[in-house]
Amino acid sequence: MDTQRLRVLRELADRGTVAATAAALSMTPSAVSQQLKILAREAGVTLLEPDGRRVRLTDAGNALVLRAEDVLAALDRAAAEMESYRGSPRGRVRVAMFPSGASLLLPLVLTAMAGTDVDIEAGDEDLPSSAVPRLLADYDVVLTHRDDRAPAISSDRIASRTILREPIDLVLAKTHPLASGTSVALTDLVDENWISVRGGLPVDDVLLSIAAVTGVQPRVTQRLNDFKVIEAVVAAGFGVALMPRHAVGNPNVVVLPFTGVRAGRSYELATRRYADQRPAIAAVLDAFVAAAAAVEAAR
Repeated sequence: MDTQRLRVLRELADRGTVAATAAALSMTPSAVSQQLKILAREAGVTLLEPDGRRVRLTDAGNALVLRAEDVLAALDRAAAEMESYRGSPRGRVRVAMFPSGASLLLPLVLTAMAGTDVDIEAGDEDLPSSAVPRLLADYDVVLTHRDDRAPAISSDRIASRTILREPIDLVLAKTHPLASGTSVALTDLVDENWISVRGGLPVDDVLLSIAAVTGVQPRVTQRLNDFKVIEAVVAAGFGVALMPRHAVGNPNVVVLPFTGVRAGRSYELATRRYADQRPAIAAVLDAFVAAAAAVEAAR
């Protein structure tokens, strides 16, 4: 089977549509469709089936994607081995990060990589961990986050490692009746108005966990994805919020840890399988691990 056609199939699995695959590969949709038809003839099985106006992979198609991943990873490993003979790591590494994680770790990573031949191209992607497979179609490394209770994102096609745990605390206005305490119990928050993020992100997952513990559905009055805006709204007295500990910076709010529940989010680094064998990517991953360790030590 032709490796370029296997690459087309993998792109379709990552991006979901022929049009998006064509755009990513600088091909026409008809050319993509033709390559996939030839690949199906080479494989001797049906790889695609209609799904409304689109197509989707058959079971055989999904199985071939995994084998395509192995073939393409082997080629990448060969290229990485040759690269290792050229001396120090070099090249561009594309990194996607959620904003608050980037604020915490990216300056340390850039400092570590300064003076090397590795260039980091950073992208701001405020998406839940479920978007990692799609992001890896465009990035070499994805820094994502998930609720402590959620499973890791590793799969047959993705490798991941947890590098940091960050507590999630209650944030409230200084004038709030609970602000004078040193911690807060979930039962004290039943009647509060909540300022939260959109669903699918770790902070909202923790809020759902609180609902499961208390048996009361939180009354969410606003959903905002910028933590600075959330802090400002909380400081003005319009509700309470959950926030990652390192993201809090507004002097007009009070931060209280929870009692009786472990609330936090895990930082995960994700790549395609075997991508860490490329020296430049391995160097960037090591820099993120070291940055997370420095944050943990400073805590």
